[in-house]
Amino acid sequence: MALFCRSIVSDFPFHRLPLQFVPLNNSIPSPHCPQKSHQITALPLVLRFRRCKTVSFASLPLQPSSSMENPPEGYRRNVGICLMNPSNKKIFAASRLDIPSAWQMPQGGVDDSEDPTNAAIRELREETGVTSAEIVAEVPHWITYDFPPDVREKLRHQWGSDWKGQAQKWFLFKFTGKDEEINLLGDGTEKAEFGEWSWIPPEQVIELAVDFKKPVYKEVLSVFSQHFQ
Repeated sequence: MALFCRSIVSDFPFHRLPLQFVPLNNSIPSPHCPQKSHQITALPLVLRFRRCKTVSFASLPLQPSSSMENPPEGYRRNVGICLMNPSNKKIFAASRLDIPSAWQMPQGGVDDSEDPTNAAIRELREETGVTSAEIVAEVPHWITYDFPPDVREKLRHQWGSDWKGQAQKWFLFKFTGKDEEINLLGDGTEKAEFGEWSWIPPEQVIELAVDFKKPVYKEVLSVFSQHFQ
């Protein structure tokens, strides 16, 4: 299902769980794997996500802005997270466990009555274990993509609902922690989705994505491009 760029694949020294690897040199992205763990312990609920100050997840206010506008009918509400490493302007991307050749940025569904901003913070924590980050920017509108027929059928059985595709609100986060904080087992509340991760240049994030997500990634990274300079 995913179209994978061979020229990019050759630069990635892929390895399997549970080892974690460091790059041989600074110019070649190196995937990271989650540490082996015999017990998953949930992280504390006090987060360090902030716009200007430290706040807790429970205290984040609902946003009465465009974040609460309704997406197009027939599309599942979803959030996307672009996590940027400010030291090298690269972006966090990870390979899917179910489709190892497909790399993507974190994303996830928005619960009923949940604010997209809160959903983005929750999804980032659940999928990567990251709590040290600041929201830098937001795409001010929903971005939609359609599921290919085979993916739509698979998800119809998985979710019990037939969605045309997903409508996403995208957020740019600046990572303020250390790489050791990133844990693909997440916070222990959800099943792991990723197998390997790496900091990747924006243009490579697009190349490594599945075909039906490439237009979304191009638009998102274009909106956020000033922050990568």
